[in-house]
Amino acid sequence: MKYEAEQKFPVDNLQDVESRLGELGAEVTGERIEVDRYFNHPARDFAETDEAFRIRRVGPVNKITYKGPRVDETTKTRQELELPLAEGDQSAADWIKLLEKLDFRTVSEVHKRRRKSHVEWQDRTVEVSLDEVTGLGTFVELELVVDEQDLDLARDCIADLAKKLGLKHSERRSYLCLLLEKG
Repeated sequence: MKYEAEQKFPVDNLQDVESRLGELGAEVTGERIEVDRYFNHPARDFAETDEAFRIRRVGPVNKITYKGPRVDETTKTRQELELPLAEGDQSAADWIKLLEKLDFRTVSEVHKRRRKSHVEWQDRTVEVSLDEVTGLGTFVELELVVDEQDLDLARDCIADLAKKLGLKHSERRSYLCLLLEKG
């Protein structure tokens, strides 16, 4: 299983970050809408175990994702397993119905407008997401997906790129946690 090494930063102005990305030769893609529906397990509380389970919708594309507990104190590094589902509204509705029949319960939905970029940094390709999250504001996420033996290198790479982009005050909590805390 791969690990997702990620850091997220609240920002006041996504255009400033986009300009800095351009200076590094990176292009930002067009906007897409992502809707993440998070579920809680019927026998354990994912908030307590620091896990996440969701269905993500991007247009007609559906994916189901499990994220394990974070493995360090500074980033959101964790094991991730993401699988494709059939496309379309009916498929998403059927999967939600199946999970609810198995006593999973919907916790909340996170809606975001996302634009992506990929930056070549320290011999790696870092995925950069420029996010406008409904109810929370604007954020930049830096992410690498790596094998366990490359975790330290990935975290160092992300931290160095964040510094180069002028990103400060990393936010370890997920968008879901931030929304739930906000009420």
